[in-house]
Amino acid sequence: MLTISVELLHKIFRGDPSGAANTGNLLRGEWPPSPMRLFAALVAADGTGGNCYATDGSELIWLEQLEAPIIYAESTPLHQPLRPRYVVQQGKTGLAKAKNGLSVQQEYIGRRSTLVRPGVRISLRNPSIIYKWEADFPGTLIFNALRQRAARVGYLGTSDSPVRVQVAKDDSAIATEADTFVPDESGDHIINTAKSGDLEILDRIYQHWKVYGASVSRSQFPALGHGTRYRLLTSTKEIDQGKVVAWMRLSSAISGRRISMITHLFKKSVLSQYQKLFGEPPRILHGHGFRGKGYEIARYVALSDVGYPRSRGRIHGLALWVPPKSSPTECARSRNAVFAVKQLTGESINVSVQPHIEPHRAKDRPVATNSWRWKGPSREWVTAFPAIHERRGTVDLNEIALWCHHAGLPEPIEVRFSRTPLVKGAVDLAPVEVNRTNRPALPYSHIWMRFAQPICGPVMIGSGRQRGFGLCVPI
Repeated sequence: MLTISVELLHKIFRGDPSGAANTGNLLRGEWPPSPMRLFAALVAADGTGGNCYATDGSELIWLEQLEAPIIYAESTPLHQPLRPRYVVQQGKTGLAKAKNGLSVQQEYIGRRSTLVRPGVRISLRNPSIIYKWEADFPGTLIFNALRQRAARVGYLGTSDSPVRVQVAKDDSAIATEADTFVPDESGDHIINTAKSGDLEILDRIYQHWKVYGASVSRSQFPALGHGTRYRLLTSTKEIDQGKVVAWMRLSSAISGRRISMITHLFKKSVLSQYQKLFGEPPRILHGHGFRGKGYEIARYVALSDVGYPRSRGRIHGLALWVPPKSSPTECARSRNAVFAVKQLTGESINVSVQPHIEPHRAKDRPVATNSWRWKGPSREWVTAFPAIHERRGTVDLNEIALWCHHAGLPEPIEVRFSRTPLVKGAVDLAPVEVNRTNRPALPYSHIWMRFAQPICGPVMIGSGRQRGFGLCVPI
């Protein structure tokens, strides 16, 4: 066999799948990077024919005749449409039009600005992509020539997607838990692959480019597109989405409008008990001491009665969620600290707390304190408490997909949002009940989400998920 592995050095990829990026309407980028794109990068690495420097080009003729490869790549990366921007237009054209006062660039006197639409940036957790061809070993000369070309590939897609490309004759680099795209006529992923004769078309494009410059594009050579249907085989490895280490039950229900107060007291009490039992609490519980971006901390969750015809949104229980990769010691100690909390007192709240024992019957009351009520699995989830926006601006599918990515969830395929509740019992809060004093005020909304596949909870989204906001209930 032959494998070519591509490592995205910045864990991002930006490529235009259809030529629609310059319209500004592209919402999803090309993923995974097509074998045809990889083939074109290998062609550009050392040229063809008389333009070859380190090879003779015969390895490209051999490679284009192979069947479509199997692709190992992350199946659910984050697609981020980038905002259009204005850049300086170079050359005499930019100078001539600037004299007429057309879109003058303020930072570069005498230059004209032009609108650029970058398209979609894809962000990844796993930056590795592997292409595997089931073929006889081509021989040492062709294999070494492919390795030389791979070493000269600097980027894939746009120039801000630097890569490291390596060629091997075995599959030792393929991780056992990798998601797999396999050629299948019944698949729903259409990926462009290389076919015999594509090398000649690429040479023709290069000759036209030398004469006409940047006005030459691939869209002018439709014979270069060979869409092959692929089917995704999702890894069976369980994804660590964090877990709830303790479920608690209140002696009497509290109004859902007091979520901010009750979760604050809950966090304060857990940290106090941890200090008494084990000393200094870990960073995941209090959130201090982290550096950089992307870290996740514990979530102090208020469990409310929501989703039923007579639901009133009252808080019946509490739960502590710890982030992925928390050590067994941290989990056990955090659970013991929660179980040591017996009373929550302060801010006009005085209620006793006790560990919740899961009932034998699903209808045992109160339903809100049962773990199954918040775990799903389900394709549809709706907020019981409003989700606080992570930034100001328009709320749409892409923005909520970004919130889900930050919360360790897959991208939703459909969303709906509202200032008021979307399900019976969900709480309609005033700004003073959501935003904290001496902190910047952020907007908040109730969200309904549908995912492509059922997911397990608890599901919490938005910037306030560490204090119970954005908690979702399965539909």
